Amino acid sequence: MNTALLLLPDFALILLGVAIRRWMHLGDHFWSGIEKLVYFILFPALLVNAIIKTRLDLGAALPLLAASFAAIAGGMLLGILPKLMIRLPALTYASMFQCAYRFNSYIALAVAGMLFGAPGIATMGLLVGTAVPLVNLVSVWMLARHGEVGLWREVGRNPLIWATTAGFLLNLAGFVPPPPLQAFLGRLADASIALGLICVGAALRLDSTPGVRGFSAWLVIVKLFALPSFALMLGRLFGLSGLNYRMLVLFAALPAASSAYILAMRMGGDGKSVAWLISATTLGSMLTLPLWAAWLSRL
Repeated sequence: MNTALLLLPDFALILLGVAIRRWMHLGDHFWSGIEKLVYFILFPALLVNAIIKTRLDLGAALPLLAASFAAIAGGMLLGILPKLMIRLPALTYASMFQCAYRFNSYIALAVAGMLFGAPGIATMGLLVGTAVPLVNLVSVWMLARHGEVGLWREVGRNPLIWATTAGFLLNLAGFVPPPPLQAFLGRLADASIALGLICVGAALRLDSTPGVRGFSAWLVIVKLFALPSFALMLGRLFGLSGLNYRMLVLFAALPAASSAYILAMRMGGDGKSVAWLISATTLGSMLTLPLWAAWLSRL
């Protein structure tokens, strides 16, 4: 119960986004602008800010990062499995496949901070920062392979990849931003959490393309139940404990990324089905994330 109450403010922001979209009638153009602001400005600032402030001990973090990459690989394998049994248009499959392994970074950092404070944000920031380039490259490659958009052009324009790369380079170079720049990045980072979660709520959709229900249900089960269960085993296998172990499982239990919809739409994919998956996993995570967090608190 205490865990659920701690996460309530973050989920309340998502529900606020639903209410604003439904009753304020601000129009699609308004929300499109807010999503671009978050995606291209605020969220990259959050990533840079988190990575710069995180003390990178790659030797100590290596088992955690290896376990997180193994969890992502597990999601990819589980996403490929149904392709052997069902027939979907290639671009529809490539669009939905993202939701087997991509994670909502807004919710990741908000939940980590709410449950574990600054150490949680730093650890989750490290996970997010290292995983974002991998999942974006795979997603862009899959969609470019079946679509008409070039892989490297999309990679070169992806702000999350550039922000992560810049953050790591500045961190490894020992760069310490002056106080005004720290405050500037901090303000942008704070705004990204609130606006990002509101945008998550505003983007919720509960209708999908006909003929994809079976695959959609499978991906919801993968994201909310199979991957966190797999992460529990991976944590033991890689010898994780304490905060690192908890962050790995919460990382694996996150709903699908809102940016998966943006990418699918930008590259001519099936945005409607992706939006349904994001919505279903987000709403489902309001129940499952507190349960996984409560389970971890007993370990």
